[in-house]
Order: sequence, then C-alpha cells, then structure tokens
Amino acid sequence: MAIMTGHKLSKWYGADRIFEGVGFMVNRGDKVALVGPNGAGKSTLIKMIADLEDPTQGDIGKARGLRIAYLAQEAHFDGGGTLIGVAQGAFSHIDAMEAELRELEPLLAETDHPDWDMRMERYGDLHARFEHAGGYHTEHVIERTLEGLGFREEHFEQSLDTFSGGQKTRAALAITLLQDPDVLLLDEPTNHLDLRALQWLEEFLKDWPGTLVVISHDRYFLDRVTTRTWEMAFGKLEDYPGGYSKFLQLKAERLELQTKQYEAQQDSIAKTEDFIRRFKAGQRSKEARGREKRLNRLKEGWVGANPKNAQKLIEAPQHRKALKLTLEARLRSGELTFTTTEKLKAGYHTPEGDKVLVHTPPLALRRGECVGLIGPNGAGKTTLLRTITGELPPLDGRVDLGVNVSVGYYAQVHEELNPENTVLEEIHRLRPLEKTERIRNLLGRFLFSGDDIYKRVGDLSGGERSRVALAQLTLTSPNLLLLDEPTNHLDIAAREALESVLQEFPGSILFVSHDRYFVDALADKLWIVENGTVTEFEGDYTDYANHLAAEEVAKRRLAAVPAALGAKEQPAATNGRAHSNGERDARTQERRLQTLEREIAELEARKELLATEITSASAREDVAAVTDLGKTYSTVEAELMDKYEVWASAAVQA
Repeated sequence: MAIMTGHKLSKWYGADRIFEGVGFMVNRGDKVALVGPNGAGKSTLIKMIADLEDPTQGDIGKARGLRIAYLAQEAHFDGGGTLIGVAQGAFSHIDAMEAELRELEPLLAETDHPDWDMRMERYGDLHARFEHAGGYHTEHVIERTLEGLGFREEHFEQSLDTFSGGQKTRAALAITLLQDPDVLLLDEPTNHLDLRALQWLEEFLKDWPGTLVVISHDRYFLDRVTTRTWEMAFGKLEDYPGGYSKFLQLKAERLELQTKQYEAQQDSIAKTEDFIRRFKAGQRSKEARGREKRLNRLKEGWVGANPKNAQKLIEAPQHRKALKLTLEARLRSGELTFTTTEKLKAGYHTPEGDKVLVHTPPLALRRGECVGLIGPNGAGKTTLLRTITGELPPLDGRVDLGVNVSVGYYAQVHEELNPENTVLEEIHRLRPLEKTERIRNLLGRFLFSGDDIYKRVGDLSGGERSRVALAQLTLTSPNLLLLDEPTNHLDIAAREALESVLQEFPGSILFVSHDRYFVDALADKLWIVENGTVTEFEGDYTDYANHLAAEEVAKRRLAAVPAALGAKEQPAATNGRAHSNGERDARTQERRLQTLEREIAELEARKELLATEITSASAREDVAAVTDLGKTYSTVEAELMDKYEVWASAAVQA
C-alpha cells in the first residue's frame, strides 16, 4: 500500500538545476536507501518529503495522518536541557494517545450507544499503537535506546550544551527513534557511531515495522537494513529493488544494456544519414526524404503513436568524474615497519597526572601488511595512532620505526590543513617549487577544477577538505600509511576509489575506520582497542563479527548445560539410612552421564564455531586456513561421534 508519492519534482537554486522530473512511490514498510554523489540533491529531496523544503515544481502526496520524523546531518538543540529530559519529551505523542484512551474508556461502558462499534475500533487501534510505542514502559525504552547508541547513565542528566558534536548527533538520532513515527527520514545517521552503536542501530531498524528512507555512505549498513535503493545522479532518480550490493549488480546490468542500445541506435542513425546523403537527390529520393523525416522526429524526442513501433532517442550513458588517486612508495622499507615495546602506554599528560588510554602488548607491522584499528569511540584509537606517528610522546615504552620507513599520516579532523590558505596554496606549501600548472593537474584528479582551487580551505565542505588532505598524502610518497578515518565525508564513489588505490599500495597500512565495508576490503588483520588494551585478530571485520557471533552461540549453549543437567538432578532421600551399593552405582552413573553431556555440549559448540570460521575463510579464498580448519573440524566431529556412542551406552545402563 502506497503511503507517499512524488510527482514530477524539480528543484532549482537560481540558474542551478539540482534535479528535474523526479518521481517516486513509497509503500508501507519499505526500507529505502537514497544514494548518490555529494551535491546530487539527496538531502534536498528528503527535506521535501519532511515538508522542510518546497519543490520548484511538482508535488508530494502523503497518506492522511502520516507521522514523519526527520533526522538532519547536523544536530541542533534549542534551549539546552538534559539528555534524559529531551528524550522524555520525544514521548509527547504517547501522552496524547494515553489521554485519548482515558477519554474513550468511560464511553465504552455505553454499549447501547449508536457509535459504540466505532469507539471500540478506535480504542483497539489506539491501544495497539500505544503498546507498540512503549507506552507502558517508556523509561525502559528510553534507557535501552540511549545505551544502545553509546550513552552511559552518567550522561543522562548532563546538559546537551556540554555535549560534543558527535554526542549531539547521537542524541538527535535517539530522540528521532523514540518518536516512533510511521516514516523515518534519516540523513547520514551512522556519522559519529562506533561499531557497537552501528550494530545496535542496524538491529533496531531491521526489526522496526515502520517505513524508512535513509541517506548513508555506509555500504555495510545499507546492505543489512534496506530493501530498495534510489540513486540520485545527473538530476534524475532511479529506483532499484534490493539493498546496496544488489543495486550495484542491477545498475551495472542496466548500464550495459543502455550502452548496447545506444551504440546500436547510433549505428542505425549513422547508416540512415549515409543513405539520405547518397539517395536524397536520386531515384530513391522519396524513400530518403521519408527516412529523413523519421530521423528528425526521433532526434526531437518523438515517440511513435503505435506502442509496438514506438521509438525514442536513447541518451548516451553518463559517467560522473571519479577521483584519480595514485599512491607510490619511493623507498622499500625493511621487513618491520614499526614495533612497540610491551609496556607502551598511549595517553596524555594532564595537571592531575598522566591519563593512560591504551597500554599495548608488543605490536609489529610488517612490510606489505594492512591492519585495521577498530574499537568503541573513546577507546584511544586516535591517541594510539598519534603516538605511533610520534605526534604524541608515549607515557611509557617506545615505538621503533624500521629501516627506510617514511610515514604518511592522514588526520581525522584535518588539523594539518591551514584554513587560511587556498586549495592551491595548501598544495604549494608542500611543493613550493612545483609549477602551478602541474598542481592544477593534480587537483583536477581530486575533482578541483576552475576557480575551485582558489577557495579557502576553511570554507570547504568536509568532503572537499578530505580530498585536499588525500592530495597532500599522494605528494609525500610514504611507505607506511597511518590513516585516521580516511572515509569520513567521502561519498561512496570516492570511498571505492580510495579502496582501489590502497589495495594496490606496495607499502604498509595501519588505519582507523568505522566503515566495515572499507575494513573488509583492505584489512589482513585487526587490532581491537578495548578496555584499555589491544588484542590481535587474524581476518577482516566480517570474520571478526562471525567469530563473536559463534562465541556468543557457544556461550549460550554452555550456559544452558548446567540448567539442563540441574533439572535432571534429584536429591537422594536417605531417611537416615546409608546408601546401598546399588544407589551409589546409580549416582556414579548419573554423574558420568552429566559429564558426558557437558563434554558433548562443548564439542558441539566448538564444531559450530569451526564451521563459521571455515565459511569465512572460504569467502576470502584462504586455502591454507580452510585446509587447517577442515582437519580440526574432522577431528572434533570424530570425537563428538565417539562421545555420542559412549553416552548412548551409558544411558542404557543408567
């Protein structure tokens, strides 16, 4: 059932066209991803749906009584207030529902009233909505939502005025979710979320029964949450069924078909034009003039009246400009690019004393390795990275760089950029003797053209600053890259371009990222920063997520064993008499069965974990790992079959 439709929507800012002739239809329960390059008009369209911006032309129709909640990219709170206070204010709709329920309750006692059936139906619908929205347990819903998005209890009474930008964004997201609308419009909701909060949001939105339209550059998130994809590009909106990965496949197929149809039509047009030139003045002039008339109509956009013979001019497939990154390592480093001592402590000197955020075991990054540094917000990932670069001195221990190592550092907030410089001056700062024309060509590869190069760095968008920082990085030609959230502010096409160049980079890479798709594309292994220390995991993010899921399954199964066995245990009634030999034998046999069942449960859990690890290793085509894990799996399976036989024999004797 359609609850929203857009018809021939256009948006112009002065002479600049953002999009034109856009149409859409949203059904109840749809989960729609809105993707496309930065500046294509995605945020403008979603604001139109939220009634925050008017179209230049066209209109949007909505079902009567539709409740819509909108989350902007940048959070703004008027008048401050505490986190818990503002969150409770999001339940004003529940208060209104509860008031109406109280008004209806005495009216339902009038069973002979002619409107009783209508009142009862209204009460039932309202009660169902009230219950689903958490009306009977609002405090629990608020706490669950705030904690899921990374807030702790000490944040609840804190004023929003004291929150960081990232905290305000998460608070705005929580309040939007708590409104429990019919339609959620989310503009980049994954910004400032760590992996744990991302996973919570994904599970919430997957289970949420309402309708969602979401703008995001997080491909992993889109694949897990959305079921339709809109692409906004070149002023048009294209609709694709399926999540992001399915969209890529369908888009490639659609583009291939359009290319073939365009080339075939252009070939036909060329042959027709050649025929007209050769025969327009000869015996076949009548036929030539007829063909010319049809060709002119086609070029004017004419479509034949008969649908079977209808033709239209096929547009040439459009391709947007892409980043053209090149990263070279001038020198070959030694086998080890850096190592840390066992007592390395990363943190800050404060007037109250040293504040240690991370202490590490001995770490080593080898030549050619790519390691993802992941963990919750505030765990110390950036601090550790800055300590490795030498920007922060260690509080204890040391970092030793290897032979011939040159470091390239990409900072998360681009503090290395001078906001007063123009883009051109900022590149000249690193290459003062370089000719302006060569720098223009370099910046052109990073999508800066014309007068863009004279913009002040301080006036650039986040994506533009990211591209300036990447341009600077390519000039240094390092063989060790230390990257702190390099995909922030980049659209999906730019992220894919960055992934491609980093996959080909001959040096070593250590990077911080919350973009799980990016981590999967690059990481050979992970360093997980949590609880003040670092643990190493062989594999990418999907491997790690599968490992955690399998561990959780194993824990649940093992936790269930004592309860299951406890239900079988019955206290022996002695009545003051000594046990007979038969009773002692029975108890011994029962304990033996319990031990066997516990061992069987442990083996089953281990077998399940190995199966998950084999699947992950197969997906990344790690033949050696599949072989080793397969041998272990066979051993565990054989041991499990032996235990089954022993248990069956013991059960018969019990």
